[in-house]
Parts: sequence; C-alpha cells; structure tokens
Amino acid sequence: MVVLTAGGMPSRASYAPDVERGFRLLYEIRFAEARSEFLAWEKEQPTDPLRHAWEAAGYLFEEFYHHDMLTSGFFLDDKRLLGGVESTSNDEYRTGFLAASKSAQDLAKQRLASNPKDPDALFALTITTGLQANYAFLVEKRNLESLKLMRQAQRYAKDLLAIKPEAADAYLPLGEANYIISCLPVRKRFFLRLGGIRGDRELGMTQLETAALKGHYLRPFAKILLALAALREKQVRLARTQLEELTTEFPGSPLFARELTLLKKSASSTSASGGDGPSSLLR
Repeated sequence: MVVLTAGGMPSRASYAPDVERGFRLLYEIRFAEARSEFLAWEKEQPTDPLRHAWEAAGYLFEEFYHHDMLTSGFFLDDKRLLGGVESTSNDEYRTGFLAASKSAQDLAKQRLASNPKDPDALFALTITTGLQANYAFLVEKRNLESLKLMRQAQRYAKDLLAIKPEAADAYLPLGEANYIISCLPVRKRFFLRLGGIRGDRELGMTQLETAALKGHYLRPFAKILLALAALREKQVRLARTQLEELTTEFPGSPLFARELTLLKKSASSTSASGGDGPSSLLR
C-alpha cells in the first residue's frame, strides 16, 4: 500500500529503515557509509533481488558523481552528454555495479521462473537493466549494447507497471534513456528507428517527472536528472524548483547546493546584462 506523507511524497511501510538511511547517506555524498548500510541490508535477506538492485543503483550514482555527470557542465555539453565520459571507469565502482546488477537479475529470473508476475523480480530487472543501459552508453560508450538493454528494460517496465503502477522508481532509467536518445543527431536517430529504437524527449521528461514526484529510493536521483534536462530545455523554473527541493532535503550535499548556486549566478548575470535568458523565466 502507498500512502502520502504530509509533504505529498510517497511513503511505503514495507521499506526497510536501513535502506532509507543508506540512500540518504548516498545523496549526502557519504558513499562509504551508504555502502555499509546497503551491504548490511543484503546480508539480512541475500535472496531478495531488490536489495541487490538498490546496491547497484548506489554504485552508479557514485560513478556518475565522480565523473561530474550529474552537473550542468556535463549535461549541457552535447559532446560530453552524447559522447560519454572521457576518463576510464573506476574499477571498484564498475565491479561493484556489475556484480550487484548480476546478482539482482539472477535472483529475479529465478523468481519469475515460478511466478512470471512477481513484482519485486520485475522491479529489480527494470531498475538494473535500465541502469546498465545508461552505464553502457555514458561510461563504457557501448552504444549498440546500451540500446539493446534499453529495449529490454522497457519490456520489463511495461510488465511491472501493469501489475504495480505505483512502482514509480522504474520511470527513472526509462526517462533518462528516452531523453538521451532524443538528443542524438537526426542521422543517428533515423538509423535507430529502423531498428525499432525510438527516443521521445517529451515522454522522457514526463517519465523523469513521475520518478521525481512519486519515486521512493531513486526520487532524488530522478530530481537532479530532471533539473539538468530542464536546463537543456530552457525550463529554468522547473530546474530551480528541483534543485531548491533537493538542497532543502539534503542540506549537507555539495552536489545539489553547487548546482543551485550556479543556476542562481547564471540568472543574476543574465538579469544584470539585460538579456532574455534564464532569469526571465524565474520572474
């Protein structure tokens, strides 16, 4: 059952407090402490695929953070966003992410063998496959493999949301994939369509907004991606709202505070020069 807190955010009584702590530490950029919480949680129920899926999500957030991928400097630069990171992946993050994803997927497929409509199994597969697609595209630069994983994640998500429509965290990897594909050059998108792969910018933004509003563990992850996508789309008010909410919720996070400060400086600079830039959207 899903209930709403006084602030309007979803709350699920079945979610474990230690996972809540782990994700809060993650978004506060206290990665070692967050990982300790995730690993302790896994030891309690090692056969739960979702527990491994959340560990994988934690590794990916940490990888993205250290590559500055969750910043406006990266997201607003077409060469960087569509070409991937220039440096190599950190071996520790890569090994942890891939191992946690594989564990989640193996356990999930075992469950589906006996119950094809197991929501936790489908949830774990949707999350990990979608995150693997993003990792392959942005970090490993394996575009074709990434696109195959995107289609697979979409199939899992469709099955999941048919039986568990409140599983809004599932919209995060789908929204990111839809949005990034839609940003590719026209020629590349044409050939992708021939292979049945389509990006949809508007749908991607909507999916990110859904995860940012109704998601649970991945809601802050979705909010920062939504803010960055909104900046690309010159929807500065939406970006500022997301960043202000993130800095209020996680005042100790240098990532969210830095991006909000940059946005405010940009708006002030444009206003002072008399230009029609981001500041005009904030009035």
